[in-house]
Amino acid sequence: MSSRKEPELQPKKKGFSRRGFLQGAGVTSGVLGTGLLEQEAEAAPPANLTGPGEVPITLTLNGKPTKVTVEPRTTLLDALRDRLEMTGAKRVCDRGTCGACTVIMSGKVVYACTVLAIDAVGKPIQTIEGISNGKPHPVVPAFANNDGLQCGYCTPGFVMAAKGFLDKNPNPTYDQVKAGLGGNLCRCGTYVGVRQAVLEAAKELKGGRNA
Repeated sequence: MSSRKEPELQPKKKGFSRRGFLQGAGVTSGVLGTGLLEQEAEAAPPANLTGPGEVPITLTLNGKPTKVTVEPRTTLLDALRDRLEMTGAKRVCDRGTCGACTVIMSGKVVYACTVLAIDAVGKPIQTIEGISNGKPHPVVPAFANNDGLQCGYCTPGFVMAAKGFLDKNPNPTYDQVKAGLGGNLCRCGTYVGVRQAVLEAAKELKGGRNA
């Protein structure tokens, strides 16, 4: 009989998943505050949303319940763009860095590429498509008045970040605007125009227009 020992079985490594990676990186529910990524306690998705196949969910988009079918690994950005044809939020870095996919969720400015669609269930979401209520929000014309855009690709994200910032800081200084929008990047370098636009919009809002 051979005295050779059977090799010990190594414990199976857990498979890689996008959800696991996002949770490990701490960005699944990342929100932007004063230009920095903060963390928010994440509520577990409903037990029936386990996948791996597509599951039906209902998102509260711009005040309306919107049904969509997605895989549990689908990000909010992908659900908006690929399933709901809401293409205002842009995919650029897809890593929670540039801010081009910015939306407002539960009153907080977030990167849509770092939030899973199933984790957004039950939370009010506002996109660039729903920023105006009958007439443009003051931030929109202010961007045009102050040349706050060139190619325009980053503009929807900046507009949403500006709107979210002004919701909590209605009378900011220039330096506060600079810090508050620090989580959004512009390849064309229109930062000065963007900041002036936010200050102009703040004056409009303070006067009670479109508040």
